[in-house]
Amino acid sequence: MAISVAAAAVPRNVVVSTSLSVHSSTKLSRLSSLQFPKELRALTIRNQRLVSKPGPRTLPLVEAKKQTFSTFDDLLENADKPVLVDFYATWCGPCQFMVPILEQVSDSMGDKIQVVKIDTEKYPTIADKYNIQALPTFILFKDGQPCDRFEGAMAADQLIQRIEASLKVKQ
Repeated sequence: MAISVAAAAVPRNVVVSTSLSVHSSTKLSRLSSLQFPKELRALTIRNQRLVSKPGPRTLPLVEAKKQTFSTFDDLLENADKPVLVDFYATWCGPCQFMVPILEQVSDSMGDKIQVVKIDTEKYPTIADKYNIQALPTFILFKDGQPCDRFEGAMAADQLIQRIEASLKVKQ
């Protein structure tokens, strides 16, 4: 995806370096969609100079216990407690927001549930099987069958309440 400077709307209080011309759209098209030319990285807004910081964003490290199963159904059938499955994607902002929250949920309810994460980009057939349309989507499985489903990012206490309510109703 390329950005055409001629089509871009620039507010009156934003000053862009004059070395950028309308004919630089070919320069923009050679860059990836996640980078902007140097001229667009530094803006002056109301006499304050703002400069974007290039480089990769760092995400928190998550310690996970990796287990291998021949199939997802095998994991669900052999689980000794209910399984909360987080269907996510690495590019999904709300999914990344849920990483520390899922750690809290796992720590808080570790004896009651097992938390599993499924990357929908790596396992699209599993996502299709459970009709995943939004990310993140959480499905609570009990005895190998879906018991409850909820979508979107939420606070740890909300997620714990939803899980506990689902487990009480389904008992």
